[in-house]
Amino acid sequence: MQIKVLSALWGYEQYNLLAWMDKVRLAGFDGFDTWLPAGPDELSQLLNYIDKHEMTFVAHQYQAEGNDFKEFKTSFLSSLKRCVDAHPLLINSHTGRDYFTLEQNLELVDIVENLGLQKNIPIVHETHRGRFAYSPAIMRHYFNANTEFKITADFSHWTCVSESMLDNFSEILDTAFTRTAHIHARIGYEEGPQVTDFRAPEWAYTTNKFFSWWDKIVDLRNADGLDVFTFTTEFGPFPYLPSLPYTRVPVVDLFEINCAMKDLLKARYSPVAAQSIRS
Repeated sequence: MQIKVLSALWGYEQYNLLAWMDKVRLAGFDGFDTWLPAGPDELSQLLNYIDKHEMTFVAHQYQAEGNDFKEFKTSFLSSLKRCVDAHPLLINSHTGRDYFTLEQNLELVDIVENLGLQKNIPIVHETHRGRFAYSPAIMRHYFNANTEFKITADFSHWTCVSESMLDNFSEILDTAFTRTAHIHARIGYEEGPQVTDFRAPEWAYTTNKFFSWWDKIVDLRNADGLDVFTFTTEFGPFPYLPSLPYTRVPVVDLFEINCAMKDLLKARYSPVAAQSIRS
C-alpha cells in the first residue's frame, strides 16, 4: 500500500496559488488536500497543475452555508457536486451541524452515500468540531444508525471536545479505525486541537498516542488491500497556531512543522517501516 502525504492550502493563502503549489511539490509532498478556488481561473490552475505533475488530490468541502437545515442541505449538495466535478481521489466533507438533529444529520449522510456511489468517488466525513461528527460520544449513535459511512480521522478535535486522550472511548475508537478512509495528521491534546511543536518533549505523550492510533488505521487499510492511503499534514495558522501577544508572530514556522510531520509520516509508513510496526 502506498502512503501519500498531502498539504493543505489552509494557512498559506498569502502565496500566489502557483507559487504555493510549487513550494509544496518541491518540499516533497505528494499532493494537495484543499477547497476548490471560487474563481474559474484559479480552479483551472489548480486542476491543471495536479494533472501535469501527477499529484494526488483530495477535495475539501467546507463551504456549505445555512444555519437552517433546509438552506444548509441545498448548499451542501451544491458544494459536493462541485467537488465531484473536479474528479478528486476522495472528498473530505464538513457535514452537518452539531445542533442539527440526529435525523437531519443522517439525511445528509445519506445524500453523501448516494452521491458517492452514483459518481464512484469516496466522500468521507471529517470528525470536526461544529459538525455532526464533533465528538466520540455522539458518534456512537451515528455509527449504530448507519454502518456504511466513512470518516476522515481528525482526532485532534475529539481530544479537545472530550478534554481527554480518549481513554474512555476505546470502543468508539475501534469503530472509527475501521471507518477511516483519510487522516488529518494534526496532534491535539486535552485543552486544544493543536500542540505548539509535536517534536517537543512536553508533547511526546500525545504525539505517541496519535501515532498509535494512526498505526492501527494504516495496518487495517493495508490488510484491506488498499492501493493508496492518504494523510494530510494539517497544522493550521493563528489562532490554531499560538502567537506572541500583540504581534501575532507565530511561535513556530507553520510550513516547517507541516514538513516535519510529512517527513515523519513518510519514514514511519514506508513499506519496510510499516512492516516493522506490524511485527
